[in-house]
Amino acid sequence: MESAFTSILKNFINRLTPFKEWIGELKDAGTLKSDAIAGLTVALVLVPQSMAYAQLAGLPAYVGLYASFLPVIFAAVFGSSRQLATGPVAIVSLMTAAALEPLAISSPDGYLAYAAALAFMVGVFQASLGFLRLGILVDFLSHPVVVGFTNAAAIIIASSQLSKIFGLETRKGDHHYVTVWNLIQDIPQTHLTTLVMGIFSIFLLVYIKKVAPRLPNVLITVVICTLLSFFLGYESRGGAVIGVVPSGLPGFKIPDVEFGQMVNLVVSAAVIGLLGFVEAISVAKAIASETRQRLSANQELVGQGLSNIVASMFQAYPVSGSFSRSAVNFAADARTGFSSIVTGILVAVTLLFLTPLLYHLPQATLAAVIMVAVFYLIKIEPIVHAWKVHRHDGFVAVAVFITTLFFAPHLEKGIMAGVLLSLGLFLYRTMSPRFVEVGRHEDGSLRSAELFDLKTSDTVSIFRYDGDLYFANAGYLEGKVLNSMAQKPNLKVMVLDFESVDLIDSTGEETLARIVERMEVAGVELYIARAKRTMRDAFTRSGLMEKIGEDRFFRERTLAAKFAKEKFGDEIDIEPIISVQHINR
Repeated sequence: MESAFTSILKNFINRLTPFKEWIGELKDAGTLKSDAIAGLTVALVLVPQSMAYAQLAGLPAYVGLYASFLPVIFAAVFGSSRQLATGPVAIVSLMTAAALEPLAISSPDGYLAYAAALAFMVGVFQASLGFLRLGILVDFLSHPVVVGFTNAAAIIIASSQLSKIFGLETRKGDHHYVTVWNLIQDIPQTHLTTLVMGIFSIFLLVYIKKVAPRLPNVLITVVICTLLSFFLGYESRGGAVIGVVPSGLPGFKIPDVEFGQMVNLVVSAAVIGLLGFVEAISVAKAIASETRQRLSANQELVGQGLSNIVASMFQAYPVSGSFSRSAVNFAADARTGFSSIVTGILVAVTLLFLTPLLYHLPQATLAAVIMVAVFYLIKIEPIVHAWKVHRHDGFVAVAVFITTLFFAPHLEKGIMAGVLLSLGLFLYRTMSPRFVEVGRHEDGSLRSAELFDLKTSDTVSIFRYDGDLYFANAGYLEGKVLNSMAQKPNLKVMVLDFESVDLIDSTGEETLARIVERMEVAGVELYIARAKRTMRDAFTRSGLMEKIGEDRFFRERTLAAKFAKEKFGDEIDIEPIISVQHINR
């Protein structure tokens, strides 16, 4: 008992001290310098980007800066990836807005409180999975589901910013497509000054990235447009600006919310927690494959979870690992998590001293930052690729894409539909595994007789069963066996090749016992070849091994055929199974 407790305690301590792996490397001046430069580079991107994403979440711009301070540092200290850049991201911001919108929160302070509460729920969910080593649950969000959702979310995000580009008030409908239609109808009322600023911002973002990809295009665009806004009197001409950004660091504050309302956020918190982590671990794996540094999914869940918990306690909202900023961090030669600590410190400096400079930043510019950022999330090729690999995967991706678009802003419905559809199609595929009779191929192997036009015996058949044997497909196997017997009136021996069976449940075992009984009545003997140890053990425990007969289990299919020949002699013909001469030409 003591050793078990010691093991649990040791695991808990290790989960809270992953930084021990890299903190000693900071003694090297080169590492310290590289991390400092990388941290500065990411901060230059994060500051304007975080404000834009906060507004996407329906929050004031400064909340994005709050989410880019302590959460960034905690994720780096308690996560396993050295280069993962955590903070506000587009999809999580959109899902935060979608989760909070149905609550109909009237006051701005109430909206902020529920955003922080949502971050707390996301954090507890992620950290719990990490401490309990349940990171495998993330795999329920299959690649087709994520691809379909990401494409739909990118379109929703981009279209949600159009009203700020055109300088129009948003007339929201029950669904996002209604809101877009309302916007189209309002286009004649476009505010031209805002539209020019928005188009110019998009142009700068794209042009700078194209001609000088190493420069911080977001920061440069924000600086240029803020200066233009100040000198040209953009606000006095009717253009919307960020306005007053509170100075100072966020204080510790427990979200003041109603428990009943938090219950309504449980599903959204779980979906955000899973989807946010999928984004984080995906980029972390990509970077780890190049750096060859150790990466732990469960430890990353702990880091992301604690990051979100801290975000909730310091007036922020849910955060996650960022694709774009992690790539910037890696490209800037970040070597340890200290680079993210530098990033967080620089955001704190911005909050303390630089917020007055943000007053004249145009809302249209922030909208442009979001639109250009999510444009790169729209990728059709992965959906096409999934379709080529397996049509079910392509169908899931398309279905999630359409469902998410249709039900927006209720984005969790797209994810849930994708998960259920993926599981349903998986179950459907396993309900009818391949069941083929095999014959001797000219290369000496046993292959599908139908596919390769191979001769088979009328008295001895070997069937390969490619799948597990459980409640959903046991009846399928029984039907296949009985139909195969009906097609060969002279059949004496049937060999079932169970090499592919990894799992058998009680329904499968009971069905196999019934098959044995029916074959005995029909005068056909059942032999089992290449059954794995787990299957043989299950049969031994249930008594089916004794019922079938231990001598009817074989390591090889040909051994089963030769055993039958010794027993039945000239009554059976095994030449098509043994010899390569019996091949149809």
